Amino acid sequence: MGHQRWVEVARDVAARLAADAVERERKGAEPLVEVALLRESGLLPLLVPAAHGGHGQDWAVAHAVLAEVAAADSSVGHLLGYHYLHVWRTTLFDRPDLTEELNRATAEQRWFWAGVANPRDDALVLSDVDGGYLVAGRKFFATGASVADRLVVSGAHATTGRKITFTLDATAGGIRYLGDWDNLGQRLSASGGVEFTDVFVAEHDVLGPQPLPGDALAQRDSLAPLGFQLVLSRVLAAIGRGALTEAARYTRETARAWPASGVEHATDDPHILAGYGSLLSRLEAADLLVDAAARAFADAAARGDALSADERGRTSIRVSHAKVVTSDLAVEITNRLFEFTGARATSAKHGIDRFWRNARTLTLHDPTVYKAAEVGKHLLTGEFPAPTGYS
Repeated sequence: MGHQRWVEVARDVAARLAADAVERERKGAEPLVEVALLRESGLLPLLVPAAHGGHGQDWAVAHAVLAEVAAADSSVGHLLGYHYLHVWRTTLFDRPDLTEELNRATAEQRWFWAGVANPRDDALVLSDVDGGYLVAGRKFFATGASVADRLVVSGAHATTGRKITFTLDATAGGIRYLGDWDNLGQRLSASGGVEFTDVFVAEHDVLGPQPLPGDALAQRDSLAPLGFQLVLSRVLAAIGRGALTEAARYTRETARAWPASGVEHATDDPHILAGYGSLLSRLEAADLLVDAAARAFADAAARGDALSADERGRTSIRVSHAKVVTSDLAVEITNRLFEFTGARATSAKHGIDRFWRNARTLTLHDPTVYKAAEVGKHLLTGEFPAPTGYS
């Protein structure tokens, strides 16, 4: 099945999500039905190599799929994007045997993946026991974990302090999902906290330790934060797309012309026409910017162990370009669209405010002023951002 066919599958999923998006968002239930829809669609093993039973698609196809799904429901797009990243993350460690095993199971059993590895919350501790480790601690934020089949988790070793990454059955004994996600937006992203109480991790399921500074593999392994920033950029652009689509429908079908406009229909108001045209034109440019960053990311990932610090740095700057532009534009679009739809569009029954709430929530994951500062510093000094958990 080629690129366009998977985009068509994503459009079908998006249509089903859009049909009751307002109602589902208002209820704010755990997204079990939404994950089941993704599972049923066949989209979950999209990036799994064909040799391992998957669909063997690349990041360009994954981003095209994400753009469709996230425009209809950004929470579900968020979940799907992170799923793709966690499936891919297993390739960043020197465990090809485990990666193949997990890939085959993901394809055969249609596993949905999530992670427990928030870099701002190093609360999980691994203690040595026979055959592996016991994990204890509490993470305050873990998107998708409570509805996942398998998890990618990171924690600090109790003795060495070195961060270790491993995989885990999401229903393993000792894991408690706190169900405390009650935020402004992304209400269906299952982003609540997780508590671990002596959860056993077998040595077989350990992907590996985080490389030490100067390690030859450090550049390769540090691509993961860029992948997350890139997915968020794609989701933010998709929020803008979904917001404009919904607002335009409302303007065509419901909005009334303002008396002072001198026109009979809102669709003839030059202020409204120019407003939509300006935002859509900039959104088209933003999507192209995310596409370029996605190509740079895919090229960097393909370099594997040979990825240099400069190559990684150039990729980081491209991703930051996309994140800065999509963050600012998503908030602007979702705010300004009310100028084109009018006061009645603020009625709760229309749910148009969800786009702004989702954009505003996602843009606070990490303030874009720091991404912009990285770009500015590179321009002025030539220095690339140092790899961190955020960039």
